[in-house]
Amino acid sequence: MNALPALLLLGLVLATAGPRLLARARWAEREPVLALWAWQCLVVATLLCCGLALVLTGAAAWPAARDLLFSGAPHGVEAAYGFPLARPWAIAGAFLFAVGGVRTAMALGLEVHSARALRRRRQRELALRAPELPAGLGSRSGSGSGERLVVLENTQPKAWSLPGPRARLVVTTGALHRLSDRELDAVLAHERGHVRARHHWLLQCAEALNTGFPGAGIFVLFREQVGRLVELAADDSAARRHGRLATALALVELNTAPGPAESCPALVSEVPGRVDRLLAGEPRLSVAHRLRLTVGALAAVGAPLALAFAPGLHALI
Repeated sequence: MNALPALLLLGLVLATAGPRLLARARWAEREPVLALWAWQCLVVATLLCCGLALVLTGAAAWPAARDLLFSGAPHGVEAAYGFPLARPWAIAGAFLFAVGGVRTAMALGLEVHSARALRRRRQRELALRAPELPAGLGSRSGSGSGERLVVLENTQPKAWSLPGPRARLVVTTGALHRLSDRELDAVLAHERGHVRARHHWLLQCAEALNTGFPGAGIFVLFREQVGRLVELAADDSAARRHGRLATALALVELNTAPGPAESCPALVSEVPGRVDRLLAGEPRLSVAHRLRLTVGALAAVGAPLALAFAPGLHALI
């Protein structure tokens, strides 16, 4: 099969069947970090299919681009790709994929710019409303983290994080009064897990892709699942250090009343499920199972590259 049709077919399968399988996977709640990795691999593989298809359609449409792409390639490699295609179709395909690439880049740039502006505004507001405590205060785990704790005067028990070069962990006085010491430690560990894992980057990419391609099922599900899985991953990070019970109790206490938006907000309707999951304490998947899932995710990324280079490699054999 020609590389271009194969890439288009693979991209279609990945963008339609892949998200549905991952969204229904029962193992995702037991391994949220691995599930996040699998989602990223699926999205990268789909984008690779589109990017490589852009390169091949561009080479088919314009001889100059083809000469540049295959400059220095051994004899017979270019012929193995079956160029030229019907020029009008090749030009239309290249234009379509190029528009998609530009939309993705613009949406990601706009999302990053908006997120940075929002973080700077919130940090300025916090600086006016509350003093900063010394670094490490509230970190009883001895992890030596560099995040700064900010206490905000508010009767509602809330906690959230502001990621960035000068990350902030924000708790209200209501949370300090309502939570026990261990529950407070669990809350801070949860927010610290978001900051250290750079979950805000992942959320920004998911939002940008959904904005750039509104209505595309893979990106809609990617945004929804990432928002849920980062919370589960942060829950696990807190539970490993301070116990599942303390983390579950802190979740209940912090979601009894509406409050300010968090860096990785979760719908109130999802909190009971998160609490039940923590209290159930299901064991992790076996190492062999995790390894198989990791290899499968990597195979999804490698498949578009294998299809794109297969004709050329076959010509060299």
